Amino acid sequence: MFWRKQLRIFLLSAVGAATPLASVNAQAQTYKAPRTADGKPNLNGIWQAMNTANWDLQGHSAQAGQIVALGATGAEPPGIGVVEGGEIPYLPAAAQKKKENYANRLKLDPEVKCYLPGVPRATYMPFPFQIVQTAKVILISYEYDGAVRTIYMDNPGPAPVDSWMGWSAGHWEGETLVVDVTGLNDQTWFDRVGDFHSDMLHVVERYTPVSANVLNYEATIEDPQVFSKPWKISMPLYKHVEKNAQLLEFKCVEFVEELMYGHLRKQPSK
Repeated sequence: MFWRKQLRIFLLSAVGAATPLASVNAQAQTYKAPRTADGKPNLNGIWQAMNTANWDLQGHSAQAGQIVALGATGAEPPGIGVVEGGEIPYLPAAAQKKKENYANRLKLDPEVKCYLPGVPRATYMPFPFQIVQTAKVILISYEYDGAVRTIYMDNPGPAPVDSWMGWSAGHWEGETLVVDVTGLNDQTWFDRVGDFHSDMLHVVERYTPVSANVLNYEATIEDPQVFSKPWKISMPLYKHVEKNAQLLEFKCVEFVEELMYGHLRKQPSK
């Protein structure tokens, strides 16, 4: 029977997928990254996520785009999701707001307006980012919109003001860089389907080298105004190893000026 053959293929695929995952987890426990001059794991390099989390953090099927004229160009690719446990634990009122965001996503998504992406979204947008590491600060420069954030390795105290990219304080736990991010405003989304947060958002990131060219990235998300409990996303980040790898310029502000401000243009008198 056809369905039995398909089931057998599926089960074999699942077993095959589980083995590499177990291998990666074992490798993460034993791998020790090269060191910087101060003896810390060396995370320097250009990295990029290879998933569809920017479309939707949760598992999703392929869907047609919102603009029919774009055809497959604007279609949403499928994804297995990066949320541990599969579901984002929204409070009831927040779940309704997420639905409203989704219905109006072409107008409301901050990405459409070229706003800075915030944390953690900057990490898994379909653009590379570069880590530049020193003993006292770690700089992360993102290709998208020229976003930049500084991770202070000496406790910098509380955030002086809320901002798009927040206030990042870092420390090392063995091989893992742990970053506590506060001071985030409420103007960013987590993805293109309207997953959102308030200005009470608190993110704890963990960057762990699992091989020479792979980091494991985790972000624990807490926001008592929006979610019933903390939740976590996780994904691998891959190092660009091609010759002359570098960040290029993607200044998208000029792409959205007509969209956002065209209606303010003075019209010629008749």
